[in-house]
Amino acid sequence: MKSILVLNGPNLNLLGLRQPDVYGTVTLDNIKAQCETKAHDLKIGLEFLQSNDEGALIDRIHKASASHAGIILNAGAYTHTSIALMDAIASVNVPVIELHLSNIHAREEFRKTSYIAPVAIGQICGFGAYGYSLAIDALLSYLEQNT
Repeated sequence: MKSILVLNGPNLNLLGLRQPDVYGTVTLDNIKAQCETKAHDLKIGLEFLQSNDEGALIDRIHKASASHAGIILNAGAYTHTSIALMDAIASVNVPVIELHLSNIHAREEFRKTSYIAPVAIGQICGFGAYGYSLAIDALLSYLEQNT
């Protein structure tokens, strides 16, 4: 059975409370439940993790090649600052989709820079919580075409 890893970075644990005008009112627990339902329906494995700690995200990426066919990464603010996350992704042979709830290209100038994009197979942004479902579909399609 294929298994995917969904990683969420800093402050995403506050979804539903944090800037609802930007990120909506759906909580991370709601998103996790939606992803688990979709994974069950598609008969794939799914691990869902959130951490405010950059090192914990890096450690999980390092271990992913032993357990997961692909990664969906919503790195939050680390997208725009973390060369270490970029290097971790480049160091493992696991396809990664970069994901954002908001359209980072329509926001502040600094959010338009992504250290994840150069090492990701693609980027999904601006679709809110629905982006997770899109990312699962896109990752599975990529895996079917490339494995």
